[in-house]
Amino acid sequence: MEKKNGNWTIKSTTKIYENDYFEVYEDEVIQPDGKDGKYATAHFVPGVCILPIDDEGFVYLTEQFRYVVGKNTLEAVAGAVEDETPRAAAERELKEELGITAEEITELGTIQLDNSIIKNESTFFVARKLKFEEPDRDSSEEMKIVKLSFREAIEKVLSNEITHSISRALLLQVWVQNGEKY
Repeated sequence: MEKKNGNWTIKSTTKIYENDYFEVYEDEVIQPDGKDGKYATAHFVPGVCILPIDDEGFVYLTEQFRYVVGKNTLEAVAGAVEDETPRAAAERELKEELGITAEEITELGTIQLDNSIIKNESTFFVARKLKFEEPDRDSSEEMKIVKLSFREAIEKVLSNEITHSISRALLLQVWVQNGEKY
């Protein structure tokens, strides 16, 4: 059965691939110009990205090897939402990856990673009033905790040392919203 999607008409949808984190679909479509075509999309589970900031204005990031780019990257804490609210996922990821719990967690909204072919929404959070314990990482997570002044983190975004898109967006959003506070 055909269904409308904006000016597109979807004639059929086929799931091409799936795992625990994403699914890939291919749609047979009628394009806005009336021609037949195909449109492939990837649908990821929702995610979170959280930036812990201590009372002195230092941020805590992770440095870890990323298989897909073949090198270490510097990132804010991020992960998938697993049968929980985005806030609960952010709290869990913060504790697992950095060993941090926070008295104050503020949601800053959501971001779409690449909404042309990828459905991947991440919710941003800032954590304050931090308490530090031992991380409780998954066995596949090998990472180093990196403590930077907020200004150093922004400089690493602007110099392309931080390339992880949602980490960059979160850091820049907090910077813009807080002005010269940091």
